[in-house]
Amino acid sequence: MEENVNIFEWVFITKSEIPKDIVDILAPGEVAVASYKTLRDSATFTDKRIIVKDVQGLTGKKVEMYSIPYSSINMWSTETAGLLFDLSAEVQLWTRQGNIKITLKKDVDIREFDRLIAHCILR
Repeated sequence: MEENVNIFEWVFITKSEIPKDIVDILAPGEVAVASYKTLRDSATFTDKRIIVKDVQGLTGKKVEMYSIPYSSINMWSTETAGLLFDLSAEVQLWTRQGNIKITLKKDVDIREFDRLIAHCILR
C-alpha cells in the first residue's frame, strides 16, 4: 500500500484578523471566515477554500499564495495536545495530491478549529 506524502506542513500560531491583501483576492461572493497567523504570514479560511500566504526570502517581498479548495479535501483528522510535553495539536487534511499537516500551537483552540473545518468542508 502506498503511503501518503505530506505535500505541505504549516504551523498556526494564533487566530488573527483577516489580512486586507487576502480580502482583495477573493472571488465575487466569496467570504473570508477566519484567519490564523503562521510562522511568517497567514492562513485564511473562506467559505470556498483555504488560502495560505507564504512570505519568502530575507526581504519578504516574494510571496507565494496557496489555494486549497474544500472540494479537494477527502478526509481530515485532529489530534489534541498532550498534557505535559506535547503542547501542540495536529490536523491532517487528506487531498488527492497528498496530505497537508497543520500544527496548532497552544493559543489555537483545537475544537474551534475542528468546527471551522467541519463547517467549511461539509457545506
